[in-house]
Amino acid sequence: MLNNLLNDPRPVNRDRNIPSSMSKYRPPFPDGRPPHFRATVHGIAFADRDRHLEALEAGDSLYLVPDPPDQETPEVWVHRSGGDLLGHLPTEISAWLAPWLSEGGGASAMALKVHGSEVPSWRRLLLEVSCSL
Repeated sequence: MLNNLLNDPRPVNRDRNIPSSMSKYRPPFPDGRPPHFRATVHGIAFADRDRHLEALEAGDSLYLVPDPPDQETPEVWVHRSGGDLLGHLPTEISAWLAPWLSEGGGASAMALKVHGSEVPSWRRLLLEVSCSL
């Protein structure tokens, strides 16, 4: 199972008797941006990624992984819990969400609607994103 440390809002060390060396610092959330939103996943039609939709159901948890901070146009990539890449969030969202996640922000995602090939690729997966403030 993919361990999503960057985006997991919970502390990694759950034993209260062992001090954690990880900071619980959260960067300021970007002004004017919604902490909870719905988005479609783009790029599903490439590299045979759409085959992973067959095993995905509404309600499944997904992982959001930002590009490294040195990218000119950073993306936020969407992965299944087993690590399979599904695609990325729209550029308009990734532009503000990727830097925030890279700085230590946390977000979770859940599949809301999953469609097959009868639907255009950019509408096959709708997810709900919740940012940890």
